[in-house]
Amino acid sequence: MKRQFQTFLLTSATLIVANAAQAQQQPVAAPQSAPDVAPAAAPDDEIVVTAVARGQNRLNSSVTVSSLSSDDIAKAAPRSVAEIFRNLPGIRSESSGGEGNANISVRGLPVASGGAKFLQLQEDGLPVLEFGDITFGNADIFLRSDFNIGRVESVRGGSASTFASNAPGGVINMISKTGEQEGGAIQATAGIDYEEYRLDFDYGGRISDSLRYHVGGFYRQGEGPRKAGYDANKGGQIKANITKEFAGGYIRLYGKYLNDRAIGYLPNPVLVTGSNSNPKYQDLPGFSINGDTLHSRYFRDNVTLDGRNNPVTRDIRDGQHPVVYAVGLESQFELGDGWNVTERFRYSDVSGGFTSPFPSAVDTGSAIATALGGAGSTLTYANGPNAGQAFNGSNYLAQIVLFDVKINSLNNITNDLRVSRDFDTGAGKLTATAGFYKSRQTIATDWLWTSHLLEVTGGGNAALVNLTNAAGQALTQNGTYGYGATFFGNCCRRSYDVDYDTDAPFASLSLATGALTLDGSLRYDFGSAKGTIAGSDLGGGRVGVISRDMNGDGVISIPETNVAVVPTLTAPVDYSYEYLSYSFGANYRLADDIALFARYSRGARANADRLLFGPAVSTTTGNLTDSGAAVDFVKQLEGGVKYRNGGLTLNATAFHAKTEEQNFEATTQTFFNRNYRAFGLELEGGYRTGRFSITAGGTYTDAKIASDVLNPAVVGNRPRRQAKFLYQVTPQYDAGVFTVGANVIGTSSSYAQDSNQLKLPGYTQVNAFLTVKPMDRVQLSLNANNLFDVKGFTEAEDAAIPANGIVRARSINGRTVSASVRFDF
Repeated sequence: MKRQFQTFLLTSATLIVANAAQAQQQPVAAPQSAPDVAPAAAPDDEIVVTAVARGQNRLNSSVTVSSLSSDDIAKAAPRSVAEIFRNLPGIRSESSGGEGNANISVRGLPVASGGAKFLQLQEDGLPVLEFGDITFGNADIFLRSDFNIGRVESVRGGSASTFASNAPGGVINMISKTGEQEGGAIQATAGIDYEEYRLDFDYGGRISDSLRYHVGGFYRQGEGPRKAGYDANKGGQIKANITKEFAGGYIRLYGKYLNDRAIGYLPNPVLVTGSNSNPKYQDLPGFSINGDTLHSRYFRDNVTLDGRNNPVTRDIRDGQHPVVYAVGLESQFELGDGWNVTERFRYSDVSGGFTSPFPSAVDTGSAIATALGGAGSTLTYANGPNAGQAFNGSNYLAQIVLFDVKINSLNNITNDLRVSRDFDTGAGKLTATAGFYKSRQTIATDWLWTSHLLEVTGGGNAALVNLTNAAGQALTQNGTYGYGATFFGNCCRRSYDVDYDTDAPFASLSLATGALTLDGSLRYDFGSAKGTIAGSDLGGGRVGVISRDMNGDGVISIPETNVAVVPTLTAPVDYSYEYLSYSFGANYRLADDIALFARYSRGARANADRLLFGPAVSTTTGNLTDSGAAVDFVKQLEGGVKYRNGGLTLNATAFHAKTEEQNFEATTQTFFNRNYRAFGLELEGGYRTGRFSITAGGTYTDAKIASDVLNPAVVGNRPRRQAKFLYQVTPQYDAGVFTVGANVIGTSSSYAQDSNQLKLPGYTQVNAFLTVKPMDRVQLSLNANNLFDVKGFTEAEDAAIPANGIVRARSINGRTVSASVRFDF
């Protein structure tokens, strides 16, 4: 393995030297990299650069692609990158988890657990993480939007299967500015009805005729869009790049530093009345489902054991805490005789943590006291202003499993090298591309969960609660019921240390003959997983719970008899896999402004950490017990029409998808092994006349569970949280001095779980924006996210309304209004 990496690094170093030599020997030519901000493109100027062999005209391409400019992003008033993605047609982004931890998928493909399994998130053409659904390490946690972003491109299906590993559903690529446009900006933003303060800046330009740069970043601090009782969002990012241009290409070096603490929202309690088919969701007394959270100023420390079973006190306020140091290289150059080379390399040092409270159950205090302590048990406040006083049994109480995960390493190293050439043939122009992709993704995490009793009240004022049984025995210690996942049966004290290697040669051919373009591509992925895991969930006599004096008072309390430990006996992980992906497409240009296209693709996703601790991997050898479990295949057929004429743009894509799915969900401790089928229609359009413009998109999906090995009862049902219709509309009026508009996002109803009982109602969210330019280089902005303060439920843990009517669900955030002042220079 070490030899592979030596070869890998030597290849990259050789390319750098070769590029530098060409830069010294050849005169300067026009740059070939993407512009900082994509201007309004004419039909023949719109170029696709994501998940394709080479940049190509959109009307001549048989892939489904959309893009958002930096101006488009600003108008949407996003509070996270997942909220940006909701404005991309065909993208299903459940953006209710805070700055990260969103569930993201592409039209027709499921979200069986968390993260973005079948969709790859990229920065500048390389993945943020090799796997988008690492448990408690979703890729969007390590991604931030700021003034560095020039545009966002998305490709759904199509060539994503063969030009990116582990991305059979598509790719979302956040493309950075590179200093092609001289100048910069600084912007100060403050929440008006919520507490958050943010400063953004960027600047770029030319150092010389052949050398340019860009640098930018942000810092913010505040409570965030929900009442947490403390500064829940605190941190920032800085990115920089420098580009040397030379005849026939360029070489670019870039770096990124991200250190941000951002609150992560998990399901919260909400009262549901009515029926499963026609439910009515309403706030619990004193707790707003879209404005409050189970985080609190009185719930800040987690006393637990670390991954080596040493006592440690961890800060719950760290929330989602990504720490990223990344350096990279990008280059394009000509080898001669028409051959072109594109090289991308990045090394990312990634660590941090994920901490957030999850309610395993919510009920009245009396009901929980009786269930946990028996008849006659009593409750008292463990801390807060009422510490020591009796807790009213009619008030609501939550049994909290604190998801506390230390991310030791999600380091990854990635390289994508490709060569291409155009050939003139008697039939037309033939473009050939071949390349090799190499990556190593480390997953090293410790799960340090604990269990607590917490009152359900808003404003960030929830206090911990103690429980005493009728015999006078304290069943909690400062509100802690157990020093492990006691409410989950003491599962899940785990440690992972696994390296995933991915190698993938790929090739494509594209023939343009008159109005017809035909293309085909292949990708052969082969990889391995090697390392160790530890946890009593593996069985084999491993002990996961002991007694230990956690507070050092010399006495073992009842909660201290439930102390979770990581067993010293590890289990190996040692298996390999391989699979072939292919994609074939055709595009026919009926006229200058209209084209028809069709594409069939087979891609796959290698399963990573969610496969471990399950039946698919042997705990003695580390080999696969089921060779098919390593990879899930996706087959997609799509076709449609693209139209451009003056200020009018229309795209329509019909699609059909078949998806294999093996997965694991931490919150329910459930494994999945099933197949899905989906078909539907994706629409996208835009129109501009004078000062008025409008863009819109919508996706209709008819999906079902086609087969299920573990739970046949759900076969034929609609996959959970899969709405039949998603849509977004952005009208605006630009008067020059001011611009006003709205960004409307909506969804029809869906089912909370695969049993298709409890419904999640459809909703429409309206974001409004107003910008005023009182003088040159000065801009004032007012943005309202969720202007009408609607409740929009993206997920729920409960399959049906419980007897007590309390459902644990995630809603989008309530209304937040921010004001900004920006200075351009």
